[in-house]
Amino acid sequence: MGGTAVETLRESLRGEVLGPEDAGYDEARTVYNAMIDRRPAVIARCADVTDVRAVVRHARASGMDLTVRGGGHSGGGLCVADGALMLDLSGMRWVRVDPEARTALVGGGSRLGDLDHEAHGFGLGIPAGVMSATGVGGLTLGGGHGHLTRAYGLTIDSLVAADVVLADGSFVTASADEHPDLFWALRGGGGNFGVVTSFRFALHPVDTVGLAVTLWEPEHIGAVLRWYREFLPAAPETLNGFFATLAVPPAPPFPEEIHGKRMCGVVWCHTGTADEDELAKAFAMVGDPAPPAFHFATPIPYPGIQAMFDELIPKGLQWYWRGDFFDRITEGAIDAHRTFLEALPTDLSTMHLYPVDGAAHRLGPMDTAWAYRDAVWSGVIGGISAEPSDADRIRDWAVGYWDALHPHSMGGAYVNFLGADEPPDRVRATYRGHYDRLADVKRTYDPDNVFHHNQNVRPAQG
Repeated sequence: MGGTAVETLRESLRGEVLGPEDAGYDEARTVYNAMIDRRPAVIARCADVTDVRAVVRHARASGMDLTVRGGGHSGGGLCVADGALMLDLSGMRWVRVDPEARTALVGGGSRLGDLDHEAHGFGLGIPAGVMSATGVGGLTLGGGHGHLTRAYGLTIDSLVAADVVLADGSFVTASADEHPDLFWALRGGGGNFGVVTSFRFALHPVDTVGLAVTLWEPEHIGAVLRWYREFLPAAPETLNGFFATLAVPPAPPFPEEIHGKRMCGVVWCHTGTADEDELAKAFAMVGDPAPPAFHFATPIPYPGIQAMFDELIPKGLQWYWRGDFFDRITEGAIDAHRTFLEALPTDLSTMHLYPVDGAAHRLGPMDTAWAYRDAVWSGVIGGISAEPSDADRIRDWAVGYWDALHPHSMGGAYVNFLGADEPPDRVRATYRGHYDRLADVKRTYDPDNVFHHNQNVRPAQG
């Protein structure tokens, strides 16, 4: 990108424009996953919708490759590409709550922690992720699940409207009444259709919740999973709990004698009660499959449970992940979990099974672009390390784990858990029968596939 073109873009924006020689460029190009090291030609840090429109139009006029960065949390680093024009929404990081209407208007560059903090002031929240550093935009467009999913559904189930800059630089609002086809596609179809500059969400009552963590020794993993697969889907929707294989973090509340030990466990969130005595009764069942090696329960403000992993797995680590949906936990899957727990390559690497049943099953399969309303768990395998020299080791472990589990899956994955190096048929499998409809919407709103740095749905032909 020539210097004159850079200056033209600078003159068009209120936000900052950075080239490779500018101070702050290296910080601005980095993303959550340190395995991603790419150098865009220019970074446009948009301050408002007019900036976004100008950047999209500039990309079209100049023929530049365009990427869109929200929170920069994409495991595959899809928001940054070598030689591209990065449209950075981080300057549009704001949240406005209407407590009477129980809605929140959220800027496209906001993070979950921003939304959690502001909504919590009014005793409200939405189901969205398990880390406060995650971008609202990317998580929502992929569908979104978290600690409140069994109680309140997917993140997209709370989406009321979205303001979108389209591939030609025009601006529309998508909702059930305006551009309903686009609104359908945005709810799970990823970043294929435009730049969402703000989201409007319906909020739900949530204040202090019951947090619990239960860990069992590895030899009990079969008994625990057989119990968990029956217990949780039948439990009240106020109880959420994701299953994990992990190494015990060297941090409170875990006692020093189990730090670093390989274990299996469940991280629970109870929205039905935060009373300590009631929590003790509610979690008396954790001894049913086997005696826990560790169990801890406490009331916690909802933003606290959302932020509990932030310091354990901060920005700047090596990441490689793969995912799949599951409607059952088979004996073969249990064998795979046992094998790869024993082979855990680093103390940070982990596997999570997030529940996506309960309230998430209330919408029909055709209501949104999320195609797996019949899934019970959304699984992710994360190979994680602070050391760049571990990159191959964590990748090999994650891919081997996925290869062993995939035959026991439903065939597709949560789009935000797809790796950047997976074949195109994985995207089609993720959208099942919705893929062709998404391709039709893509043809209407982005016929030239301007927005292709994502888990891409190509425009329908003809």
